[in-house]
Amino acid sequence: MSQDLSVSEAPAAPAPARSGARARWRFVSIAVAAFVALAGVRAITGQPMLTSAGTIQATLAFAVPIGLAGLGGVWAERAGIINIGLEGMMVLGTWFGAYFAWSFDNPWVGLVAGVLGGMAGGLIHAVATVTFGVDHIVSGVAINILAVGAMRYLSLLFFVGAPGGGAAQSPQLPEFPQVGLPFVADLLAPARDSGIFLVSDTASLVTGLTTGMSVVTLLAILLVPLTFAVLWHTPFGLRLRSCGENPDAAESLGVPVYAYKFTAVVLSGGFAGMGGVFLAMVASSVYQEGQTGGRGYIGLAAMIFGNWRPGGLAMGAGLFGFTDALQVRGGGGAVHALLLLIAGALLVAAAVVLAAALRRMRSTPSFAGMAALCGVFAVGTALAAAGGTAAATGGPAWWWAVAALGAAAGAVAAVRAVRSWPDAGGRLPVPALVAAPAGVVVLVVYFATDSLPGQLVTYSPHIATLLVLALASQRLRPPASVGRQWRKGRA
Repeated sequence: MSQDLSVSEAPAAPAPARSGARARWRFVSIAVAAFVALAGVRAITGQPMLTSAGTIQATLAFAVPIGLAGLGGVWAERAGIINIGLEGMMVLGTWFGAYFAWSFDNPWVGLVAGVLGGMAGGLIHAVATVTFGVDHIVSGVAINILAVGAMRYLSLLFFVGAPGGGAAQSPQLPEFPQVGLPFVADLLAPARDSGIFLVSDTASLVTGLTTGMSVVTLLAILLVPLTFAVLWHTPFGLRLRSCGENPDAAESLGVPVYAYKFTAVVLSGGFAGMGGVFLAMVASSVYQEGQTGGRGYIGLAAMIFGNWRPGGLAMGAGLFGFTDALQVRGGGGAVHALLLLIAGALLVAAAVVLAAALRRMRSTPSFAGMAALCGVFAVGTALAAAGGTAAATGGPAWWWAVAALGAAAGAVAAVRAVRSWPDAGGRLPVPALVAAPAGVVVLVVYFATDSLPGQLVTYSPHIATLLVLALASQRLRPPASVGRQWRKGRA
């Protein structure tokens, strides 16, 4: 066999292809189910802001920079390089995009300059990590620190004295054109204002996605399927991902690992720089110091939530953008209504995990006993939820006793399950034992309160980030060699 066999020449296996198709349908079904659940909560709570066209547009505005940073993380980490420096690369994108757009009075020049500025940051990170073997975290943190200081210095040089400019901001910047279908809003107005479950929500969704969209937003959305197509359906993408999975094997097959790592990290910086341009010139009309606001880190969280895949990343960015949009638009009541959705999601997730765990051990001798424990746990959880809800909504005080009795029964069953499950030959369903009581608590809090404290509403995006990462951590599968220092010639 020839020694220069390419990685791309291996025949495609049908099983992974079917698995990929199932994964794509799973993403679609989850997104549809989440939207239907959100529409149901809107109908129950009477909070139109949850699915209004304005909220959809604001969600896109907040999700795009997070998604672009996350895409940068996908490219870098699929090649085996951890890119903590995405935040600093976004900072470079904001400043260079603003400066060149202002200097040439042309937003497209600013877009190109911002992307190139981010790529310059990616090049520095690639030289440090790939060429000199610097620890990936140390290099990324250094870029984040240096980018902020360097942009402050450049602002003092170029923006101070300019009309509207200063040490912490640029003058007014030119705007990108907007695209959309203006007739859609008028056409769907009757359906949007009807308030009918799912009909009104779908009309608002379509209106928000087809009107008043910046051309940069459209480009960012198109980059998600483009990234998937390049990384998962081209020989280039296969070789790049092989560098993050097993660089020794890739090198033995003739793949220039250093070149692919360099390319991935530089492109990663370009995506982050584009996110910075969006913040400076679309979400705002001026560059401001501190404009990124940690979105590079949230982009990494969205990437982890999405399991290092563009589709999951888009869902994560949409979730973080949605919570951000609600709190910025003053949707305290809408954020409070989300508690009902969170409670339902936790309880449903607990039931699914329990059922799956029982199904895996149905052929074991201990199945009947474990099923009985799960039944007691489920009934106790239901009693705690019903009793707490009834008492919180003004019912008789004895409902609290029902809730306490149910909680006690569920706790006893959970303790017995923790002790007995490993001996029964099954895997302990820890997420279910945690999610069920958490769902009950969130449900009772929703019915016991009319609103949430303003501080909690303000930090709801960060709380969502922590919750999502905690729940998603059970099924994460990062590239096998991500973060590993690799040297050429060891294969």
